[in-house]
Amino acid sequence: MIKKLDILIIRSFIGPFLVTFFVSLFVLVMQFFWLYMDEMIGKGLNIWMLVQLLVYMSTTLVPLALPLSVLLSSIMTFGNMGENFELVAIKSSGISLLRFMRPLFLFITVIAFGAFLFSDNVIPVANLKALSLLYDVRNAKPTFNIRADQFNNEMPGYSIRVGSKDEDGNTIHDIIIYDHTDMSGNNKVIIAKKGEMISSPDKQSLVFKLTDGWRYEEGMDHGMHDGAQTRMHFERWNKVFDLSSLKFTRNNEDLFKGAYQMMNAAQLMANLDSLDHSRARLPGALTGFILPYISWDDQAKEPVAKKQQTPVKTNNPNPATPPPGALPTIPVPSIAKLTINSKSMGKYDSSFLQMIPDSCRPMAVQTTTNNIRNLKSLIDMNALEKKLNIENYLKFAVELHRKFTLSFACILLFLIGAPLGAIIRKGGLGMPLVIAVIFFMAFHILNITGEKLAKAGSVAPWMGMWMSTAILMPLAVWLIASARNDSQIFIKEFYRRIWNFIFKLFTAKRDTVDIDQ
Repeated sequence: MIKKLDILIIRSFIGPFLVTFFVSLFVLVMQFFWLYMDEMIGKGLNIWMLVQLLVYMSTTLVPLALPLSVLLSSIMTFGNMGENFELVAIKSSGISLLRFMRPLFLFITVIAFGAFLFSDNVIPVANLKALSLLYDVRNAKPTFNIRADQFNNEMPGYSIRVGSKDEDGNTIHDIIIYDHTDMSGNNKVIIAKKGEMISSPDKQSLVFKLTDGWRYEEGMDHGMHDGAQTRMHFERWNKVFDLSSLKFTRNNEDLFKGAYQMMNAAQLMANLDSLDHSRARLPGALTGFILPYISWDDQAKEPVAKKQQTPVKTNNPNPATPPPGALPTIPVPSIAKLTINSKSMGKYDSSFLQMIPDSCRPMAVQTTTNNIRNLKSLIDMNALEKKLNIENYLKFAVELHRKFTLSFACILLFLIGAPLGAIIRKGGLGMPLVIAVIFFMAFHILNITGEKLAKAGSVAPWMGMWMSTAILMPLAVWLIASARNDSQIFIKEFYRRIWNFIFKLFTAKRDTVDIDQ
């Protein structure tokens, strides 16, 4: 039954948990924007596009912000109670620390289960939206921005230089435009003394209203020889540039659905099973590649020793061992047995090439070389396919275990944070924040290290992804035992008493030495 004490501890936990969760999420999102800020500036993104990217990335970072908020809020909650002597009062009434932690443990277990459902159902969709949008943003072309005394090559097929710009930003002077649309070099040049830049109402075109200029064209066939130059003067001329290629476009999201980040647990397990079957078929496929390059004589399928006029008699008790005098054989799996007469090889100095007639020897060498080269290419292709299969398998397996490890991390970090708060007996955002960041960084570094080891194939995927949990779980057990025994490992008075004791000990020894002297 739920008691008032259980309700008290849950209410004391919910407030700091919500605050620290949104603060942690905000910090992680800002870290993302600082990382990709250079690739977003100058792309002409509107506010709605940035809001979408912010919401999607915030959703994908929830599984990482949740364990940090659980750790920090649990340290703050138990630290506040220890600082206000509430833990002392509860223990003096006969309630153990484990009983006091039980309601929060059940509450955190529910949060961990909800985090798993969130990672399995919402995160794949958020990853699909966020990563596809981020891909489009990173590959979008910059907005058309002309600066004075600089060549601008952002317009496809044109290189534009403006000598100067007026304060209104539209009037330009000393314009040079190189037209490369026909892919023939600088054979079309436009020069004007003055002009004006005007955008079309639909923002799909940019018009240069040029004044007092010249157009130069080379290699144009207007009844003249190739290589002749045509020069035309104009008082006013409008040059229209198409801006549709610079417009931000979205790719089809179905192109990204095959990535492992966009799959739930059931889809990941189905792909892992499919990769297992594909890898199991690779040896058979390799055999199929090799068989067409192996030829044999149908009459040589049986050992030559069986065709001899006088069979070799032997008392060999082991039929698996060839009797003395039998001809050696070279087995070819599932095809035949090629036999080579070692006696006939002896008179050719054991050189198989010398057994071939001189007229056929070049053709045999060339054919053998081509076959070996083709076989090597087929074997390399098969090896590459196996390597890619293993890499994909490791990625899918790591992503599958991630859904469980990040959810279980909420329980693990609570088991670390609750006894830490009871030991340090400090509330607020001072000491709890410092300790929470240290332990979370340790967890995060171990988690990233295990993930890299798993993706590299150095350890099994389950071992790499659960490595941080296996290392920190004994620490959690030790902290709980220390908190139950009222350990003073995080109280500065404890270390001050130890220092005073050591200082007095060395002082007493020095006085004793002085007296003896």
